[in-house]
Amino acid sequence: MNFAGSTHIHLSAVLQLRGSAIRVQVPTNKSYNLIGNFYTQRIQHCARGILETSTVFQKSNTKFLVNATSGHPLESEPKAYPNTPWNSAKNALDAFYRFSRPHTVIGTALSIISVSLLSVEKLSDISPLFFTGVLEAVVAALFMNIYIVGLNQLSDVEIDKVNKPYLPLASGEYSALTGIMIVTSFSIMSFWLGWIIGSWPLFWALFVSFVLGTAYSINLPLLRWKRFALVAAMCILAVRAVIVQLAFYLHIQTHVFSRPAVISKPLIFATAFMSFFSVVIALFKDIPDIEGDKIFGIKSYTVRLGQEKVFWTCISLLEMAYGISILVGATSPYTWSKVITVLGHSVLASILWIRAKSVDLKSKAAITSCYMFIWKVSSVKHFIQMFTSESKDRQMPSEYKTQNGINNDIGL
Repeated sequence: MNFAGSTHIHLSAVLQLRGSAIRVQVPTNKSYNLIGNFYTQRIQHCARGILETSTVFQKSNTKFLVNATSGHPLESEPKAYPNTPWNSAKNALDAFYRFSRPHTVIGTALSIISVSLLSVEKLSDISPLFFTGVLEAVVAALFMNIYIVGLNQLSDVEIDKVNKPYLPLASGEYSALTGIMIVTSFSIMSFWLGWIIGSWPLFWALFVSFVLGTAYSINLPLLRWKRFALVAAMCILAVRAVIVQLAFYLHIQTHVFSRPAVISKPLIFATAFMSFFSVVIALFKDIPDIEGDKIFGIKSYTVRLGQEKVFWTCISLLEMAYGISILVGATSPYTWSKVITVLGHSVLASILWIRAKSVDLKSKAAITSCYMFIWKVSSVKHFIQMFTSESKDRQMPSEYKTQNGINNDIGL
C-alpha cells in the first residue's frame, strides 16, 4: 500500500457540545486522514456521553432539592415501585391519598362524629340507628370533601407546582382529565347519597358546601373567592364552623332521633370554638404558601402582613379559644365534666404554645409541620368537646322537662 506525503502536521479537532469546547490534537499527516477521522468520531462520542450523564445528574439533583424543601408530614412524596400489578395498585392508592388531602378528611370525620354525639341524651340513644345515621353523614360529607379539595387542585395546578409539588396534579401523576373525572364522580355520589338518605339537613349541608367550595376555587368571572383573603376566610368558617356543626347535629337530632329541632348550649359552644379554629386554618394554611401566592397574585393575609405576624395571630386566637373553653368547663356543675374539660384544654394550650415557640419561621417544612400539628390538636379537641355539659336541666329526661315547663334550649 502506497502512502502519499511524508511531512508530519497536527490535526486539531474542536468539539462544540452545549457551550463546552473540547480541543483534541492528534498527530497525523495528509495520509492519515482516515485515522484522524476515526479518532475524532470516537472522542466526540465519549464527550457527548459525559455531558449527557452530567445533565441527567443535574436534573436528578434539582428534583431532589425541590422535593427536600417541600416536605409534608401527612402527604408523602410519590413512591416508585417495580412495575408489578400489586405495586401499581399501591402507587394508585398513594396518589389518591395525597389527592384527597387526608388531614381534611380526618378533621371532617371527627368533627361530624363529635357533634353527632351532642344529640345523645341517654345511653339507649347509642344504638345501631345512631351509628347508621352517623355513617351516612360521614360518607356523604367525605365524598363532598374530596370534590372540594380536588376542584381546588384542578384550579391551582401552576401554583401547586411551586407550593405543593407532591400533589398528583402538580407532579403530573394525574392528568387534568383524571382530576375532572374524580371530582365529578365524588360530587355526584355525595348528592346521590344525600338524596336517598332523605335527610334535609344533610342534603342542604352538602349543597351549601358544594356552592361555597366551587365559588372558592373555580376560575370564573366573579368567582375564585380565594383571591380575596376575607372572603376566603368566611367560606372556610361557614363550612367548618356553621354547616358542619349545625347541619350534622340537626341530621342526627331530627332525621335519626325524630326529635324537635333545637340548638343546645354544648352545640353553641362547639360552634363558637370551631369559628376560632376555622379562622386559624384559613389564615395559617397560606403561611407556607407565600412564595407561590406572591407569584400568582393571591392577596392572602400572609402576603400582605408577613409570615411572622400571621403565625402569632393564629397561635393567639387558638390560645384564646382554649382559654374560653377552660372557663366554660369550670362552670360545669358536674365534677367529671369540669375536670376533663379544664385539664384537657389546659394541656392542649400548653402543648400548642411549646410547639409554636420551637417553629423556625424561615423553614417551609417547619411551618407546614406546625399546620398539621394544629389539625391533630383539633382532633383531640373533638373528643373533649362531648364532655362539655350544660345545666342539670339538660341531663333530665325530655318528658320530665316538658311536664315541668323547663326548656333551656333555643328552638329554631
